[in-house]
Amino acid sequence: MKHEIIEKNIGLMIVLIIFTISGGFLAEVVPLFFAKEVNQPISGLKPLTPLEFEGRDIYIREGCHVCHTQMIRPFRAETERYGHYSVAGEYVYEHPFLWGSKRTGPDLARVGGRYSDAWQRMHLYDPRSVVPESIMPGFPWLFDTRVDATETADKLRAYRKLGVPYTDQDINTAEEQVRGKFEIEALVAYLQQLGTVISSKR
Repeated sequence: MKHEIIEKNIGLMIVLIIFTISGGFLAEVVPLFFAKEVNQPISGLKPLTPLEFEGRDIYIREGCHVCHTQMIRPFRAETERYGHYSVAGEYVYEHPFLWGSKRTGPDLARVGGRYSDAWQRMHLYDPRSVVPESIMPGFPWLFDTRVDATETADKLRAYRKLGVPYTDQDINTAEEQVRGKFEIEALVAYLQQLGTVISSKR
């Protein structure tokens, strides 16, 4: 039988596997490189402020992305709980993406503005004080540690090379905007802007 010829000829099988994968890539992935809805920011999307940017770095450093996704799938069970499903245009300025795949805690894609700053601070200091069943650890050191502002401008400059539209003024004033702020302020600022562009349109 014909399939036996392929199964017994490893060279031919490798060629056919490569051909099949390449065909799928050309049909499914390549068109996305040219799709406007994938490559263009959604209306109203702005780059993170210097404080929010540093908050994002803290979010990554503390491993928040390990337990929390930032990607709401287009299923009723998800949209009813978390809000509007995520769209590609929201993530144009994200490097790297923080979509995640493990939800030990809830998705945070639309958490911005859902709770007050005070609630976020209390939750980060002692999660069980506001969510008794929470298994999240506390992060009290964020309240005592100030943000290192010496590299903020360089970070924004690097992101501009990746296509994020930071202006010279954004970069030149970045250190001043962040200097003296505590890490908890930066992290809360980052959390409070998550998903608000689409949320504000609903």
